[in-house]
Amino acid sequence: MRNFLFILCLALAPLGAAAQERLDPNPEIRGVIQNQLDAFSTGNVFTAWTFASPTIQDMFGDAMTFGTMVERGYPMVWQPGETTFLGLRQEGGRLLQQVQIVDPTGRPHLLAYDMVQIDGDWRIAGVTVLRGQGVGA
Repeated sequence: MRNFLFILCLALAPLGAAAQERLDPNPEIRGVIQNQLDAFSTGNVFTAWTFASPTIQDMFGDAMTFGTMVERGYPMVWQPGETTFLGLRQEGGRLLQQVQIVDPTGRPHLLAYDMVQIDGDWRIAGVTVLRGQGVGA
């Protein structure tokens, strides 16, 4: 039975690898994320708003509501410290850029930025705080 489980794991391993494809760094994606972080750090929610996808903009309706949500729900994004861009990957049809952000207290947070291309420009379609990744917990 143990051998069967081991062989089954080996057989299924390529399926998991295919679901997550690592990609080369994309300077345009990194630029959009960094520009939004810079805008938040200076309190410029109107500029930060321009980097959000139309879906996010429709969800929040206006820049001020969006800014309030980020300030309350993503304090590490609202006032980011050191930012490190990690891997870019394709997962289930989504393009995800991992970013480590150090908050004002010095605690690191690992986030995944869901990126979409709209009329040739990259926009942020969502941000997920990753837990259990060995960072900051």
